[in-house]
Amino acid sequence: MIYTVECSFADPASEAEWNDFYSLEKLPALISVSGFHTSQRFKAVSAGCPVYLAIHSIDNLGILQGDEYRLKGGGNFARWQQHITDWHRNLYSGLDCSPAIGENEYLVVSAIGPKPFIKMGLTPYQMQAVALDKFPEHRWLAKLGSSINLSEVHLPQGVHLYVPMTKQLTRGSNVTSSTSR
Repeated sequence: MIYTVECSFADPASEAEWNDFYSLEKLPALISVSGFHTSQRFKAVSAGCPVYLAIHSIDNLGILQGDEYRLKGGGNFARWQQHITDWHRNLYSGLDCSPAIGENEYLVVSAIGPKPFIKMGLTPYQMQAVALDKFPEHRWLAKLGSSINLSEVHLPQGVHLYVPMTKQLTRGSNVTSSTSR
């Protein structure tokens, strides 16, 4: 299953510190939770969506309801909560593992169907919301290579482009490296 967390951050003065916390502390803590298999964090390039997106591959909803998740960082935003806006969480079925997006690649996310991906020559991965916010009900992910000229990419409303902020962490990995963008 795919667990997504999306949000924006409203305090430019502490945003860099918050990003360091999330990418360098929170993600490694979450990937150490039993039942988490991959974790990766992204920043939106396109407008009209939350700025930040974290995508995790997990076993099931029970993982997010367990003590280990709570102890290792689930919901651990108290210090930053006042600045977090447009926050959404979803659990999706239909995809066992999120695609790893490399430093020179992009993640494309659609809530309007797979047709934009097919037009771009991309392989769409379909997901259906099964828990938490359950909105949007359906989503598609695709991996976009760096050979695309972004100034020539015109995405319809409901399709968003993201750059990776971190490498995809996998269960058992203990090295986090930020991707500079």
